[in-house]
Amino acid sequence: MLMRADRSVLLLVDLQERLQPAIHDAPLVLEASIWLTRVAQRLGIPVICTEQYPKGLGLTMPALRDLLPDECIVEKIHFSAVPEEALFEAPGGDRAQFIVAGTEAHVCVQQTVLDLLAAGRRVFVVEEAVGSRRSGDKALALERMRGHGADIVSREMVVFEWLRQAGSDLFREISRDFIR
Repeated sequence: MLMRADRSVLLLVDLQERLQPAIHDAPLVLEASIWLTRVAQRLGIPVICTEQYPKGLGLTMPALRDLLPDECIVEKIHFSAVPEEALFEAPGGDRAQFIVAGTEAHVCVQQTVLDLLAAGRRVFVVEEAVGSRRSGDKALALERMRGHGADIVSREMVVFEWLRQAGSDLFREISRDFIR
């Protein structure tokens, strides 16, 4: 039931330039997603980032895209990232646990999460790192995803479970750079 660094992949769903201005609390969602990305990278956890029809919605937000190598970006047309198979072929896509952030919570995030669950993956949705245009849609999506077996977690829950213990140099580094 715990998130494990050696079993996890961080999945960032559609945090794109033309979509973000419409998202409720978009700066907070983006900041939490960047924070998770930096911690994942420091811990050697793979990151996959999807882009929904980038011709129409633009690329991933520059502050996030600048952190990511091109091979971790997966373009998609379906709302869910699962049907196009590229998700599972990306580095880390074969892992059992998906830690999910992104937009919109009630569309692409939710459909991806439900498909991941149907595919037998364990899914953890980071509450402060997902968003929708309307806060009510986000709330309904979180409720629905939880009802189908996804765990709704905070970013600190993710990081402390990835770390598993205190007292190491790595814990002190992560604590100093990300938690304080």
